[in-house]
Amino acid sequence: MNSAACFSQTYAQARQKFLSACADRALPVESHRHPLPGAEGEELAIDVARSGQLDAEHVLLISSGCHGVEGFCGSAVQVALLHDEVFQRQVNDSGCAVVYLHAANPYGFSWLRRWTHENVDLNRNFRDFSQARMHNPDYAALHSLMIPDRWPATLGNRLQLLSRVAKFGRKRLQKAVSSGQHSHPDGLFYTGISPTWSNQAVRNAVRQHARHCQHLVWIDIHTGLGPKGHGERIYSGPANSPMLERARQWWGEGVRSSQEGQSVSVPLSGLMVYGAMDECTPPATTALTLEFGTLPGTQVLDALRAEQWLHNNPLVGEPQRQQIKQQLRDAFYVDEPQWKDDVLRQAREVAQQAVAGLSQEKAKGR
Repeated sequence: MNSAACFSQTYAQARQKFLSACADRALPVESHRHPLPGAEGEELAIDVARSGQLDAEHVLLISSGCHGVEGFCGSAVQVALLHDEVFQRQVNDSGCAVVYLHAANPYGFSWLRRWTHENVDLNRNFRDFSQARMHNPDYAALHSLMIPDRWPATLGNRLQLLSRVAKFGRKRLQKAVSSGQHSHPDGLFYTGISPTWSNQAVRNAVRQHARHCQHLVWIDIHTGLGPKGHGERIYSGPANSPMLERARQWWGEGVRSSQEGQSVSVPLSGLMVYGAMDECTPPATTALTLEFGTLPGTQVLDALRAEQWLHNNPLVGEPQRQQIKQQLRDAFYVDEPQWKDDVLRQAREVAQQAVAGLSQEKAKGR
């Protein structure tokens, strides 16, 4: 398939392409059905397919759509890999298994939201809710500016935000807004107060496919940060870890550590990859976030602010609703041939390097 054919224009189309690609490979698909319908009235589901031996001890998991609208990119990567004969032969020869987890947040994918139907950032929701929650006073101070009473935001609102940027600095402001908060359920990057539906479904899938493996590699595909078309390879685990050393051996010295302040992403907690790994606790893990840049950060943030305002004010006119939804989609999915080519080329390389790395570990008996 050419690059354009792997990408879709709706969640329903993306799901059909994924299911068709799995059928072409004769791969059975497990569907974890969401309780709500999609934007077109379609069924929503997290679909999981496995290529390779059921008892394989070395497993590569590739996930898409953790952040809903970002699923256009991740779904296309999965479809492309399923149609990639070279990659499929590499997997077969390695004796490893590949698990494709399609649309971890199908509601957000279909309805063009970054968040789940609970308005939760799924990638901040994998936390121990029995423990005291960390307060984010910087976000609390910014919330009324982030989500104003009216949209488009007034000039006064934008000037106040600029003054906060000057006061906080870019990194502190990014951390304040995107690291997660639990004080405002109607705000941005809300962590939730309990596991979401997607959280529980992802855990079930990981438990089923990775609980007996010796080494789990997880590549989680995202969009929205960094230079347009560039796929940053982000390690988000603890610093000075064997996992970081292994990630750089496999994927190159370009691997960035958010914990060490090298990445386009700030340090985060409650991440899906590490939270879900609690369900299988394999002896060895190697995790990577593959983050593809789209638009400048200010435009991405404005799109998120506008869409959250729309969610909080659902009775607006249809023209404004459509404009805001398109703005959000454009912030996380660049519907251009060059961007699509760049995404699939880099994702293919990362996937091939992951299988090669797993094969080396397998040969060493670890």
